[in-house]
Amino acid sequence: MPTYVRPDIDAPVFRDVDGQVIAYGNRWGGESPPEDTYSVDTHPERFLPLHTIADALIAHLAETFNVEVSEDMAFAADLLHARDDVIRAVRLSPNDGRSAGLTFVFTSYPSVIIHAGLLHDLLYPVCGCDACDESWEAQAGEMEWQVRAVTEGRYRESIDIGFRPWIEYTISTSDGGYQSGRSRAQDMPKERVREAKGILKGLPDGWAAWPVRPR
Repeated sequence: MPTYVRPDIDAPVFRDVDGQVIAYGNRWGGESPPEDTYSVDTHPERFLPLHTIADALIAHLAETFNVEVSEDMAFAADLLHARDDVIRAVRLSPNDGRSAGLTFVFTSYPSVIIHAGLLHDLLYPVCGCDACDESWEAQAGEMEWQVRAVTEGRYRESIDIGFRPWIEYTISTSDGGYQSGRSRAQDMPKERVREAKGILKGLPDGWAAWPVRPR
């Protein structure tokens, strides 16, 4: 099986008003960020390398797994919430209905959103404001391991039972990585939740690993 290798990135350098290099990801030294950095997004262009990373992942997945790869702006509709800044959308559909599909959506922000399976969108970054101090390197690492977990069959979606049900997901990797999250079903498109219930009922152990492309 081909090994994924992150492409070389010629990352831009950004400086503050004093000419000092901004060390994104380490700006606040564990302290609370200044109040005036919230909701301020000084250099969103620092996330542009994520587009290159996403392209490399798509190419790797297409080479490694038995999947159909299609590109069409219409696939942005896979996202649970519409965006007005989409510039590309690429859908990867494994040739096994038990495996979760992935749709890579590229935005002009620039960011990447991956719709995984049925009811979850994974954002890179979730928030790019100065206070959150996210770096493209950390976001690339997050994207890479989450995509790997999905292809390994370590991704699970569920809908609990109740008057106000929650839609939950868990992601894990063979090296011990783990992540979970949830959102309210009432905030999702009703028809998509209804359809997902029937599909997920047939996947009690979560989504299956992606089928490997024959050599």
